[in-house]
Amino acid sequence: MKTTGSPVIAFACLLAILGWGGNSFAQPDSSLQPKGSSAPESPQSLEQLVVPIALYPDGLLSQVLAAATFPVQIVEADRWLHENAGLSNDQLAAEADRQPWDPGVKALIEFPSVLDSLDKNLSWTSALGDAYFNQPQDVMNAVQEMRRRAQDAGNLKSTSQMAVASEGPDITIGPTDPDVVYVPTYNPWIVYGEPIPVFPGFFLGADIGVPVISFGFRVPIGPVFGRYGWGWHRWGVNWGRRAIVYNRSDYVSRSRTFVDHGSRGAAFSRAREGPRPDFASKRSVRGFQRPEGGPSSRSNAFSGFDHGGTVRSYSARGRSSAGAARPSGGAAGGGHHR
Repeated sequence: MKTTGSPVIAFACLLAILGWGGNSFAQPDSSLQPKGSSAPESPQSLEQLVVPIALYPDGLLSQVLAAATFPVQIVEADRWLHENAGLSNDQLAAEADRQPWDPGVKALIEFPSVLDSLDKNLSWTSALGDAYFNQPQDVMNAVQEMRRRAQDAGNLKSTSQMAVASEGPDITIGPTDPDVVYVPTYNPWIVYGEPIPVFPGFFLGADIGVPVISFGFRVPIGPVFGRYGWGWHRWGVNWGRRAIVYNRSDYVSRSRTFVDHGSRGAAFSRAREGPRPDFASKRSVRGFQRPEGGPSSRSNAFSGFDHGGTVRSYSARGRSSAGAARPSGGAAGGGHHR
């Protein structure tokens, strides 16, 4: 059994992706230049950002949003999962429980195709995490808007795999069987009716040319992973408050990757999370922006780390020695359960 690498090493690798050590990466188009660090993302930007996950079951949606605020841990967890592919589910869950990851990241061990997609699309993942960290209610509003569009287009309805229901004006999605989860497979750029511009560099993993939702592997979520504190049944969404629910309380990310620029309320953040480190000398960490004095490459909802290409090559290097690849995930693949 192999263990995950040092978080310091993983973070250093991520910094290398971003090109903080030099000017070797191409600069983004002028239309993709960063906004001010305190400017919130627009509703249209957030809608484009959530389309790959807006039709996920509420429990999985909450895990993905929580995990996205820890992009370094996502990279570590995906590498770790590939390296430990030979473990049984019991062994995998027990070893994952020992890792120093956020509960949202641990929970995705049960959905390796989703974790793999988050790693492959690290630019999009970090933009999603940044947006959720600073604008959680706006992100949840965007999810509801996209669900309404998919429903209006006739593409979101109850099936034998998922139950679609209404809570007042809000649309909920859950598994039909409370102990079995199917990850929906769909083309996120066309399933909502009018085509949506593709997030730069987003990697689907396969060509999906029809706007119909289908389903991959069935994931029984009770017997093994359910007994851990980060398991499936610990997660949900309170749509009335627009909040992720974890262990019956509102989830608040303790990530140090993104700077809180005030959208969540400074007093609330300090009360729940404690003081944050001083980012003045590396103001970069929040937006993956070069330090002062270097060219800017801050990633917003329409840009990316070199538009995704560099990140994808890094991901490929990480899994080249991990053996056979598992099914690709996220919007392009269902959950996988050994």
